[in-house]
Amino acid sequence: MDAMSCRVRSVMLHRTAAVLPVAAMLVLGAAAARHKQVEDPLAPQSSQQPSYTISAASLGFAPPGEIYLGARYSLVSLDFLDEDRLLFTFRVPGLFHRDPSGTADEMERHVRAVVVHVPDGAVQAEALWTLHDYGRYVFILEGGKFALRDRDTLSLGDDSLALTPWLHFPGPLQYVEFDPSRQYLVTESTEASASHAKSSDIPSPSTAQASINADVSPTNQKQDTVLRILRSSSGQVMLVSHVHAAVHVPFNGEGYLETLRSRGISWMIQFDPFTGGATRAGLVDSVCAPRLDFISPKEYAATVCSSSGGPWFVAMTLDGRLLWQKPDSATTIWPLLLVSKSGTRLVRETVQATHAVNATAPLSPDDLIRQNVTVMDAATGKESLRAQASPIYDAGGNVAISPSGRRVAILRDGGVQIFDLPEAPPLPPSKP
Repeated sequence: MDAMSCRVRSVMLHRTAAVLPVAAMLVLGAAAARHKQVEDPLAPQSSQQPSYTISAASLGFAPPGEIYLGARYSLVSLDFLDEDRLLFTFRVPGLFHRDPSGTADEMERHVRAVVVHVPDGAVQAEALWTLHDYGRYVFILEGGKFALRDRDTLSLGDDSLALTPWLHFPGPLQYVEFDPSRQYLVTESTEASASHAKSSDIPSPSTAQASINADVSPTNQKQDTVLRILRSSSGQVMLVSHVHAAVHVPFNGEGYLETLRSRGISWMIQFDPFTGGATRAGLVDSVCAPRLDFISPKEYAATVCSSSGGPWFVAMTLDGRLLWQKPDSATTIWPLLLVSKSGTRLVRETVQATHAVNATAPLSPDDLIRQNVTVMDAATGKESLRAQASPIYDAGGNVAISPSGRRVAILRDGGVQIFDLPEAPPLPPSKP
């Protein structure tokens, strides 16, 4: 396990610099925070009409203020519990809570949650939650259940919207992600030293790992970023390690992917099983560090930057076979990926800007003109659906795909629009 911790820690330190730099270029200001609807004659229209539309206003939803555009806050979450039920949660206005000193908690928010039956829109359960930051907060599990993140706690919920405490961490959770099979989860939390941990907390790095974490000084230990891999069925901690910052971790139930610089703009993609014995999983050309995401346990996607400035989207198998690739415009930013539980379909969501973003051409909220949604077959890359989400939610949460991949829900034009799709082709078989 120590060796596995070392390997994961090494790749995490490498991946800290592997995020696309667009978010850092966003320029915010009170005057610029007003979003203008820009008519774009080249904007792609929906490739088909929705099968059903559920009025969002009838569920209590109202669009957020434009002041949030560009802040990358998670203000909404639209998720399928199963093929016929949606969990729709969204921020609602409310007063700030004040502590005994009279200070308002400006990160506190009230979130309305409703379970909606498809296609009739009947509300089967509803609740009001109080959360305390603006990060992603809902994660769908198996059997109609979900995890709710708030500060340092993950709670378990079901279709009744009753919540049960599940996992408590020694510090605020900055990152939570599940592998494609939902068997494991990765968490990254900012924590004080282990000596301040409570007995009910998830375990922290022990003194037995001091050699692994030798570069962490006592001063830095007061605010460590700690990575854990846990079994989602039991909460058992399989790995604990220090990282420099919360970063995206591409992993499945057997191991994780890392990018290694090769020659020029080439990057080698390597798969590192938790049991040891790394294997080559592909080679891509990119002028930025590629972002990797698993589509299924044996297929992954790489978002890369072409030498001409525009990003590309590449799908490959773990044995290094290129399945398909798609070019993208240099003016698309903040790509987000959703994958059906079956692994047969994926949804790619991007925000369209008025210009390419770079150090000499920063971004303001007025430059964001639409949010594109593209649904693709994982095996071939063929588009099954193309549409736009509205209003723009730059942190996502406004699109959902059902477990089978045959239904997609998009928050759009004042409603939750449901699109029924044909069955996707099967994934390619793995090499023997």
